[in-house]
Amino acid sequence: MDKLITNDLALELAAYSHELGRQLAVIIDRASVICEVIVGDSGGIMIPELSDYPLGRKPLRGLRLIHTHLKNEPLTTDDLTDLALLRLDFIAAIGVKNGLPDRFYTAYLKPGPGSLHEVSNVNFYNFHLDFQSFIRNLEDELEKERSIIKNDTREKAILISVSDKQISEQEESLDELMELAHSSNVNVIGRVVQRPRNFNPKYLIGSGKIKELIIDALNKGTDMLIFDQNLSPAQTKAVTDLTELKVIDRTQLILDIFASRAKSRDGKVQVELAQLKYRLSHLTGKGTAMSRLAGGIGGRGPGEMKLEIDRRRIRDKINLLEKELKKLSLARDQRRHRRSKNSIPIVSIVGYTNAGKSTLLNSLTKSNTFVEDKMFATLDTASRRLRFPREKEVLITDTVGFIMDLPEELMAAFKATLEELEDAALFLHLVDISNPRFERHMESVEKIFKELKLSDKPQIIVFNKADKVSKEEADNSALRFNAELISALDRSTFIKLLDEIELRIFFKGTRPLDPLILY
Repeated sequence: MDKLITNDLALELAAYSHELGRQLAVIIDRASVICEVIVGDSGGIMIPELSDYPLGRKPLRGLRLIHTHLKNEPLTTDDLTDLALLRLDFIAAIGVKNGLPDRFYTAYLKPGPGSLHEVSNVNFYNFHLDFQSFIRNLEDELEKERSIIKNDTREKAILISVSDKQISEQEESLDELMELAHSSNVNVIGRVVQRPRNFNPKYLIGSGKIKELIIDALNKGTDMLIFDQNLSPAQTKAVTDLTELKVIDRTQLILDIFASRAKSRDGKVQVELAQLKYRLSHLTGKGTAMSRLAGGIGGRGPGEMKLEIDRRRIRDKINLLEKELKKLSLARDQRRHRRSKNSIPIVSIVGYTNAGKSTLLNSLTKSNTFVEDKMFATLDTASRRLRFPREKEVLITDTVGFIMDLPEELMAAFKATLEELEDAALFLHLVDISNPRFERHMESVEKIFKELKLSDKPQIIVFNKADKVSKEEADNSALRFNAELISALDRSTFIKLLDEIELRIFFKGTRPLDPLILY
């Protein structure tokens, strides 16, 4: 059938709608088969879940909706929103007058700026359209429009911040979220910041804003929405119910990065444990959202039974991982005991993620641990020996980086690893001074020190990347925070730092007479 709707079907819809005093609707697929018949009330219809007709990566769903309007009125805002959110091929309203079709209102999604284009407001019998040819051409145009970056196979995301913080603070946090997204190989194609007077308990973001956002995201070919704030299971479900896009929050993104970067058995177990604990807390009420994101957990009817099975399996797996973590912890304790018997002092490099900890370890010890300019590029603890003059040596360790609002699940899972920091005789608190947010980063690290009860440990504040800021700015900042200035890529900048380490570790604050020679 090349018509949008046949005259016979339109006549039947109008007649029955007039007789019942209710809106009637049909959903028709590309093969002109009626998939759904909907009986509404006098003011509207309720479109059923279209899970049997998934959108996937297609620009349109392959379904058109034709319904009646008892008062011969035009398409409503709700009609146009449904068109955009459900990615329908076409939406049309038959105005009913004396039980017969009168006005015919139609709309479709169009490529280019703006998301809707109202096609007609004509007498039903004056509407003519070769629907099959039209929809093929429209889908081709929409597909071209969605090719935002050619040959880019990365997932595309829009970042969202909804907070009562100042806009500038939200933008700053979104900058970091963008770095996290890039670390997870996600292409960020948009950002949304909202500072509402009252938070929407259902969507977190305002209901009108979320619909506008989803329409924009679908038009740009976006694959996911990433919230800077942590969403409750109910909020994730509510947002996901509006769209077939992935919906994740900051914690889920960080967990994904950790999962992709963990290499050692210790790291893999800790990350998997954190993921399972997060997933367990987000199973309830997820409905179909979980089926899209994590493997088909049902939300209604028999799905409840499967939900309980999945809960039990996750709890069993958590118990197994916790037992394995205890075994790995015992092995770490043995290694720590051997180190203490050898009386080799430990110096731990700590700091915000991507501050240059692994680079500094490599430069200090002439080693080659993995380095990449990404957040959480390395998760596994690395240890190397560093020899000083006078036949003295220390063990330098590189730890996992910290971050603002580190997820509780990760803090709990990595607690065993972070406990090794208790054995350190000295911390090198490495700070990327070239980052405009370096003071906030320092505060975040100090906050985690307090949570781990390590605030009393001696530490040297080390400002890295001093070559990337002006000498005056670097000197002033170093004086203000009593910090050592270095560039982790330039070993010639380490002399004062090594002198200070040796002084703190071996001479208890009393400087030796002969000067330190850098090896």
